[in-house]
Amino acid sequence: MNKDYINEYIDYLKIDKKYSLNTIKSYKNDLSKFVLFINDKDITCLNKKDVISFIENEKLNDKSARTISHDLIVIKNFYKYLLKEQIIKVDPTIDIELPKLKKSLPHTLSFDEIDKILDIELNDKYSYRNKAMLELMYSSGLRISELVNLKMQDIDLEDDIVRIYGKGSKERIVPIGDYAINYLKKYIYVYRSSLMHNKVSDYIFLNSRGDRISRQAMFKLIKKIIRDKNIKKNVSPHTLRHSFASHMLENGADLRSIQELLGHSDISTTQIYTHISNKKIKENYEESHPHN
Repeated sequence: MNKDYINEYIDYLKIDKKYSLNTIKSYKNDLSKFVLFINDKDITCLNKKDVISFIENEKLNDKSARTISHDLIVIKNFYKYLLKEQIIKVDPTIDIELPKLKKSLPHTLSFDEIDKILDIELNDKYSYRNKAMLELMYSSGLRISELVNLKMQDIDLEDDIVRIYGKGSKERIVPIGDYAINYLKKYIYVYRSSLMHNKVSDYIFLNSRGDRISRQAMFKLIKKIIRDKNIKKNVSPHTLRHSFASHMLENGADLRSIQELLGHSDISTTQIYTHISNKKIKENYEESHPHN
């Protein structure tokens, strides 16, 4: 029965909540791990001690606070669903608090480092595609999952906007800067068709087989560029999004506007960039003040 309850919940996440495939996969993995731990016990009959035992076992296996927190959030959301569906009467996770996480500032790049990354030698269809992708990510603050899932109907090259379906399929419309528009037009109008190989695809960014480019391919691309440009930082595609937000704030954008552009449901998530900006001010002060 445990398997049936989880499968029904996964269907609910897919159909009702419209979660992304990656989120669904993550939820399924975490719940499978939980079921494996409780062994033959009925998941609808567990109590608070059972859930705490799972958490303690995670700690014994040296799982990080972030991993444990994610596991517990998944389990809590699962039991909320069971309660809503009246499959259970009491939620065993109700009084279990999430572990406190140490807040770390996201990695960002300087303006010069961004310029280096975006300075791509343009000589074929792949380089024009890569240039368009990276310019768009930095221009509009897209998540990697949002970028690779963009379709032709999501972008308006005349009004310079992109329609993005973010977490939970929430829609937002974000402006695109002139640099990104310029290279998007070159890629889409001149080079994209040569990547299609007689296939039909609505996705904007395609791989060498004419299919949608993957997150993994984007990650490898960023890593290669970072190596080639000799940038000694831990950089991922998400670093471009963090840099977009940080640079917007440094140049005077208000926090509410950045929240809307990033698609954050809670302003507290966006406020982390204020800490980055304050840290940068302090570094500049310490470097520049004559009595330091």
